[in-house]
Amino acid sequence: MEVNDQPSTQDPAADAEDLERKHAAMLERLSNRHHSRLSGKTDPNSATSFESTQLFLSQFSQSKLSIESQLSRIRKQPDPTHKPDLEAISLEISALEKLVAENSYFLPPTKSALASIPDRENDVLVKEFSINELEGGQNGEFTLSNLRDCEIRLKGRLRALFVDKLMNCKVYVGAVTGSVLIEGAEGCVFVLASHQIRIHNARNCDFYLRVRSRPIIEDTSGVRFAPYCLSYQGIEKDLTEANLGEETGNWANVDDFRWLRAVQSPNWSVLPESERIKMVDVSNVGNSD
Repeated sequence: MEVNDQPSTQDPAADAEDLERKHAAMLERLSNRHHSRLSGKTDPNSATSFESTQLFLSQFSQSKLSIESQLSRIRKQPDPTHKPDLEAISLEISALEKLVAENSYFLPPTKSALASIPDRENDVLVKEFSINELEGGQNGEFTLSNLRDCEIRLKGRLRALFVDKLMNCKVYVGAVTGSVLIEGAEGCVFVLASHQIRIHNARNCDFYLRVRSRPIIEDTSGVRFAPYCLSYQGIEKDLTEANLGEETGNWANVDDFRWLRAVQSPNWSVLPESERIKMVDVSNVGNSD
């Protein structure tokens, strides 16, 4: 990309409008890419899975190289008119984060190696992650699958969380240093802090979030969003060390892949304050068997 020698516009409204157009275009590209991948989905153990992994790595590498080269150019030529370039880079980084969140669960080596809580009903399930587990990489990623009428409490820091087919559950989670992917949920309450969150095929769920990038929903309806409200001894340290110490307000900036119009999506809303749950304290609950 060539450096533009002309001064950038000084009209904040025009800059904001241009940035919003770029953001909408990015969402449309991601949505088209996602649907193209779904239309060709096959057995995850087949050769196509390997090809998809290679495609992901290729896309990731290209995006990473583009971001790094643009940053390098800006560092060499500091200029106050680079603000639009930095905003464009920020959008590329956001797109890259969403690419990782969108693909991480479906990459075969990750999915097959995850610790999990599967197939439970009417139970209280508790797991506390230690720093050794996070650094060891064996239990830093976790799956919740096929749960009904359960309460799940995950304390500490974990790398990633994958949720599959939950009904009428309450899920309380500490700091997720990577992504949360939800694939199928109905009538649930989620209290989550993560860098990225992707929600697919959810119905009538409430989400209390602290998230660094904008949450993504798709094929989802009747979901409501509010700020994070979890407490336990040591949570502030966990959030800070996961770079989630500050509230970003992104819990209210939801991207709906099925609604790429200028008006508000009918599939999600902000949860009224009068209907929000109070701070949930899980300090005195130990690991379940």
